[in-house]
Amino acid sequence: MESCEPTVFIVDDDKGVQRSLRLLLESVNLKVQTFGNAQEFLNVYDPCQPGCLVLDVRMPGMSGMELHSKLKADQMDIPVIIITGHGDIEMAVRALHAKAVTFIEKPFRDQVLLDNIHKAINIDVEDRRKRAKQEDIKAKIATLTDRERQVFDLLVDGKSNKVIGYELKISHKTVVFHRINILEKMKVDSVVKLAKLSQTLA
Repeated sequence: MESCEPTVFIVDDDKGVQRSLRLLLESVNLKVQTFGNAQEFLNVYDPCQPGCLVLDVRMPGMSGMELHSKLKADQMDIPVIIITGHGDIEMAVRALHAKAVTFIEKPFRDQVLLDNIHKAINIDVEDRRKRAKQEDIKAKIATLTDRERQVFDLLVDGKSNKVIGYELKISHKTVVFHRINILEKMKVDSVVKLAKLSQTLA
């Protein structure tokens, strides 16, 4: 099983850069893995491992920008920091539009990189927390019967018991019965909280 400790993945074909970044990050007690090219990283990366990715733009084979695009296409949502010594405005805009955390031109101050790495790790922690919460909600929704799911959808749309009964052609008593079961299965004590759970999935 992978460690839950966040890892900073560095992909750069320059061995000197790999070594200096490793020393920098380990000096502030960050776990580091370095790779000389994009494919090396893809061969071992486990999306379950929290952390962030520091990418050089220009590398043999798959470029940093191409790797970032592939990760997005494969729905691997690791936060990415793009670094380069050959940057330009167009490349920076492309990186940010692709939702990179930031774009840093070499040479850069150590503290600038460290600040952005900590920012990226915090983003990853929050994203994983949100995804875990969403999966928990989906699992609870999956326990609802077909009729309960119909009532659930109407409840979170703000419909009253009377309107729900009319639309589903069931009695008020039956609506109340389903409502009680839904709140119990979803582990909330009000329709307001039920609606908030639903909004979490939006």
